[in-house]
Amino acid sequence: MGAVLGLGVGVGLVLVWLSFSSPPPVRAVPARVGATRRLLDRAGLTGATVAGLWAVCGASAAVAFVSVSVLSHTTPVAVAFGLVSGYLPMATLTGRARRRQRELAEVWPEAVDNLASAVRAGLSLPEALIGLGHRGPEPLREPFVAFGIDYQVTGRFTDSLDRLKQRLADPVGDRVVEGLRIAREVGGGELGSLLRNLSGFLREDARTRSELESRQAWTVNGARLAVAAPWMVLLLLCFQREVIARYASPAGVVVLVVGAALSLVAYRLMLRIGRLPDERRVLS
Repeated sequence: MGAVLGLGVGVGLVLVWLSFSSPPPVRAVPARVGATRRLLDRAGLTGATVAGLWAVCGASAAVAFVSVSVLSHTTPVAVAFGLVSGYLPMATLTGRARRRQRELAEVWPEAVDNLASAVRAGLSLPEALIGLGHRGPEPLREPFVAFGIDYQVTGRFTDSLDRLKQRLADPVGDRVVEGLRIAREVGGGELGSLLRNLSGFLREDARTRSELESRQAWTVNGARLAVAAPWMVLLLLCFQREVIARYASPAGVVVLVVGAALSLVAYRLMLRIGRLPDERRVLS
């Protein structure tokens, strides 16, 4: 009996000592989502990886470098076109993200009207959201189908809404989701009125933004053409070996570097001047 009592006291002392000597547990901090990951999500490529995107950029740069090097036999020119080609996948992805955002902004009013009709018909809010996966606008069906599966598996409405926001990766979608979350938490008595008001606001906002974009489109496209024109001329010069070989000299390298810097500054300035204010995501 004394041996058992002594063993128990000893184990207790060891546990007390370990509680003071062991380092405190480190809480897992969710990693911050990088800008490239957010860009992939906004473009609708949730299955793509950041490493895969950088691999495509590297492959594009390598192919352009080798092709121009074989064509011109001028390394500085090949390096310049390699850098430009390496940026092209990122620029294409940015354009895809903006087109997707415009497309979703146009169909969200229809989706909200669908929700309002479902709620008036007596469906619960989760059922109305699941119904958008089958009756909603085509660009929004896939995220809401995934929401329906998620909600049926977990039964947790709030967590399913959070994952829906992540799949949508859209500022308008954030406003709709947060409005539905608040209506669910405080009671759905005014849900129909909220959805009708939101639909009218979204439709007016999309109409105004579309008019502004159509008016400035020709200016932005003209500016892009002006930036791309010197590099198209340089590419055509690659077929004249005597002319393009001059860019291999120190003076030619300086011309290329200065031209690339001016083109980059002009392009970024054009984007800043011509871009409409981007909507910020809500509680993302």
